Amino acid sequence: MGTGMIGMQWIIFIGIAVVSWLVQMNLQNKFKKYSKIPTGNGMTGADVALKMLHDNGIYDVKVTHTSGHLTDHYNPVDKTVNLSEGVYSSNSIMAAAVAAHECGHAVQHARAYAPLTLRSKLVPVVSFASQWMSWLLLAGILMLNSFPQLLLAGIILFAMTTLFSFITLPVEINASQRALVWLSRSGITNSYNHAQAEDALRSAAYTYVVAALGSLATLIYYVMIFLNRRD
Repeated sequence: MGTGMIGMQWIIFIGIAVVSWLVQMNLQNKFKKYSKIPTGNGMTGADVALKMLHDNGIYDVKVTHTSGHLTDHYNPVDKTVNLSEGVYSSNSIMAAAVAAHECGHAVQHARAYAPLTLRSKLVPVVSFASQWMSWLLLAGILMLNSFPQLLLAGIILFAMTTLFSFITLPVEINASQRALVWLSRSGITNSYNHAQAEDALRSAAYTYVVAALGSLATLIYYVMIFLNRRD
């Protein structure tokens, strides 16, 4: 592998790292800012989650709390909306937005939203790919000229994780759209703070966009190595 290819690798990885850091810092700043602004109705993140679930006719999903910061997620296996400590008991606009977003996934699950169904089916495949692709990519680069099939196998597995990242985008964006429509319709947000909830969820969505683009850029890099292995 030539020095030009090595240089490209570092440019890609450094660029991805810098952009990811900037997006994460922006999200952290938005979280701190909007966590200080109350919704005005006194409802906590847990209250908002339960109301959104019930308003959508969902009564078999449990709302619980999980440790950590920005660890909020919906688990379709045991049907739980897991809210982080800073969201579960907070009555801020940030907590309401995050809680509604996670319930957006529960609504997707209940409505059999196609991208979510596809992503769920890919979970076992991606789990397998994540376990082996790093080893195959490393071995493939080391044995590039003698056994290029190893690198090709690693690329195929990496492509599955990249596909998963891009399928995640419409799932996350749609969950936020469902959340924002419901927040406005239910009166949780109003003309004064709805834009803040929208801004918070948009900042969170950027993290998924950067992850998907970063994965694609890295995949292209490995493909270039494979295609130029005899140069």
